[in-house]
Amino acid sequence: MQQALKLAAFVLALAAPALTHAQKLKPTQVPAAVKATFKAKFPTVKSNTWEKEGDKFEAGFKQNGNTMSAVLTPSGELLETETAMPPAKLPAAVRTKLASDYKSYKVNEAATILRADGSTVYEAEVAKGGKHQDVLFNANGTLAK
Repeated sequence: MQQALKLAAFVLALAAPALTHAQKLKPTQVPAAVKATFKAKFPTVKSNTWEKEGDKFEAGFKQNGNTMSAVLTPSGELLETETAMPPAKLPAAVRTKLASDYKSYKVNEAATILRADGSTVYEAEVAKGGKHQDVLFNANGTLAK
């Protein structure tokens, strides 16, 4: 029974991002601390979009030809920066894991995520039967938290 509960919690944790919807924001709806940190970390970015997901703010932008986003807390702490990439550019170990554990899924999008602590994880958006979920991996193909 405990294993069933653990499995259900794991599945819900994976599905939660797909169940939440980001709220588009106008710049006037974003706290000054969030905008200040974004401008300090990405001074060359001239244009961006804002969304709120849960209690966090996400800036979407392009930099050096890359589609990127930055996730910040309401107090302006930068949590992570995400850079989109073609799924074929994921590390070989991640592609192998996707091919074995998610073989009935289609990989729609991929990204490199640089976390505030300096660690890097890889995100794959997988879809099956119209349902999408994001799965995070370490470079060696193991699931990341």
